[in-house]
Amino acid sequence: MPVRAGAQRVCITPPPGVELTGWGYYLERTWLDIHDDLNATSLVVDTGESALAIVSLDLMVISEDFTRRVREQVAAATDINESAILVCCEHSHNAPASGGLLGVGEVDPNYETWAAEKAAESAIAAWQSREPATLSAGSTEVTGLTFNRTRENGPVDPTLTTLRVDRADGSVLAVVVGFQAHPTIATVLRPRSVSRDAPGGICDRIEAAFPGSLALYLQGACGDVNFLREFSTPDRCVEPVDAVGAAAVELLGRTTPVDASQLGASSVRASIPTRRWTREEIDHDREEALQRLRDKDVTGWRDTIGRVMTNRPDDMVARHGGDEWKAVSAMCRFNQAWTDLMLVDLDTRPETLDTEVQALRIGDFAIVSNSTEFFTTLALRVREGSPFKHLMLACYANGRIGYMPDAHDVERKTYASYQSPKYCNQFPFTAQSGDVMVDAMIEQLQAVADD
Repeated sequence: MPVRAGAQRVCITPPPGVELTGWGYYLERTWLDIHDDLNATSLVVDTGESALAIVSLDLMVISEDFTRRVREQVAAATDINESAILVCCEHSHNAPASGGLLGVGEVDPNYETWAAEKAAESAIAAWQSREPATLSAGSTEVTGLTFNRTRENGPVDPTLTTLRVDRADGSVLAVVVGFQAHPTIATVLRPRSVSRDAPGGICDRIEAAFPGSLALYLQGACGDVNFLREFSTPDRCVEPVDAVGAAAVELLGRTTPVDASQLGASSVRASIPTRRWTREEIDHDREEALQRLRDKDVTGWRDTIGRVMTNRPDDMVARHGGDEWKAVSAMCRFNQAWTDLMLVDLDTRPETLDTEVQALRIGDFAIVSNSTEFFTTLALRVREGSPFKHLMLACYANGRIGYMPDAHDVERKTYASYQSPKYCNQFPFTAQSGDVMVDAMIEQLQAVADD
């Protein structure tokens, strides 16, 4: 039986009143207009003996429960095993989230349920539309567009990888494209607009070059990497979109065939070490929050909560309309809320965090995923240990456990290592956490390579 593939897209733009996620504390960022619609775009590949599905969502993050609901619905309507279904986000901050991030965008449960149903609908429709197909892959590098925001001249991952799916007549059915860069250009320019941000624009460029195709974007390890700040202007915002889009189109013209009959999927629950918050850490945040709220105190906040809770304190004031007290009180309100949550089970919660690591294989092309905002140093180690010629990293996938910093950031108690766990209601990671995740990802890649 020949390899068959199908691709379908369903709109998941939220109704009015649904908040966009990220970018600041208690902004109540309900959307005002739709710059471009959000989508769930799915690709399925089927050999007759095995099958897999990739579901790419124009959402910021998703929960494990969201993933479970999608997988159950898809598996019930197709021959795809739940373990062979990847559900991932492109991480736009001009989109809602599932599962909740404390203080940075309220989750609408009705929208969350509906979006999961639509995501499953896209994959089921893709399954129903399968047709004979051939697949090919390619990798290249795109430089000069991104920077490491956690350390001066820090590493970035310039790898751009594509998977091309062709119909029997040679026309392009679908493209999967993977790249690394925090998509916050639209957030700076249009903070209350629904948008897919740069990933959506890149997909649009690919689809324009190959009429009749659908493009899926897989977000790489961009926990510490953004597009250059200079692109967050009306005059220059399309530059990274055009550059990555053009590089992807050029690469798609010279991909090499992959043996799509060699499909594989493997996943594991990785136990990631964390460390318990100390009473001193909790009391420090709580007492400052309560004192400032009581006294309406804004003195020295940039050197205390401002330094810890945001990378750019003055931006937080701007996002609250220039009202300094509003920004400070929002941060204090957050610190009161997270300590309330943590004190419920501080002494009994396990000091490990279990999360899914998944690998999918199509010939000498593979995708490896985790549910974190993965750091570049860790991602580069995964690339070094991968047995595959072409590798995509899909982060923000199958769940959400916040930033996964490397030991450098953990030791310095940076925003990613010290603040992110608070709005995820988690213990902070340790210097060894990244190593455990890297090992689990390489092990899953080796598992699908050996199968």
